[in-house]
Formats: sequence, structure tokens, C-alpha cells
Amino acid sequence: GSGLGNASILRMARLARLTRMARMARLLRAMPELMILIKGIVAATRSVFFTLCLLCLLLYIFGIAFTQLLVDTPVGKEMFPDVAASMYTLLTSGTLGGGPGHALEVLGKEKPYFAALYLLFLLLASITVMNLLIGVLCEVVSTVAAVEKETMIVNFVK
Repeated sequence: GSGLGNASILRMARLARLTRMARMARLLRAMPELMILIKGIVAATRSVFFTLCLLCLLLYIFGIAFTQLLVDTPVGKEMFPDVAASMYTLLTSGTLGGGPGHALEVLGKEKPYFAALYLLFLLLASITVMNLLIGVLCEVVSTVAAVEKETMIVNFVK
């Protein structure tokens, strides 16, 4: 008795989930642009992963450099006490647009070549790698859009 009733309730719940998935598929077919974006993101995951690996490598290299160069300075103790904190500082202030102005000003007051090294990091990480990431995503999405458009034309002709 009771076990059979629970099983039928589970079946009904699965059926309800399937109908929700069917509605989502209809929604995606109704908006092909959304489907193109989703397929583009999926297609670009490998390239995005390796671009982010390159960014992590740059953060690690410059994190080591700033930690070693600023080891006995007040700036080093505040912003670059160890490699992990240095990477976090570089990520938040230099890469993610947290405002490189404060770090650049503080490093420039310590020694001008620290500011030059920080500007080199900004050039490589923030400008080059992040724009590379945007370029990769745009290229993949445009390729996926062209393929989808051709598929739609072929299906329309059939």
C-alpha cells in the first residue's frame, strides 16, 4: 500500500519537472539569440579556461615579484605581505577594475620603478589578457551565430 503511493508521487514530481524542461526548450526556440549566446559560452569554455589560466600565471609571477621587492617596506606589509595577498591585491586593484589609482600612487611614492612594474602588470593583465578574453568570446559567439543562421536557413528550405 503505502510504498506504492510514495512511488506514484515521485513519478508525478518527475513528470512535472519534465514539463518544466519542455517549457524551457520552447522558450529557447522562441528566442534564438539566447540560444546562440548559450551555445557560444559553451563552445568558448576551453578558450576562456586557458585565458584565465594565463591570467592566474601573470598574477602569480607579479605576486612573487611584488612580495619579494616590497618585503621590508610599509607598502609591502600593508598590500603585499605574502604571495596570496599580493595576488589578491593585484586581482582586485589591477584586473577587476577596483581602481588601480591608489595602488599606483602608493607604489610610486615608495619607488618609481615599483609603479612602472605595476603599470607593466596592468598592461599585460588588465588590458591585454582581459581584452583577449573579450575577443575570444566575441569570435566564438559570432561563429556560433553564423552556424545557427545557416542551420535555420537549411531548415527553412527543407
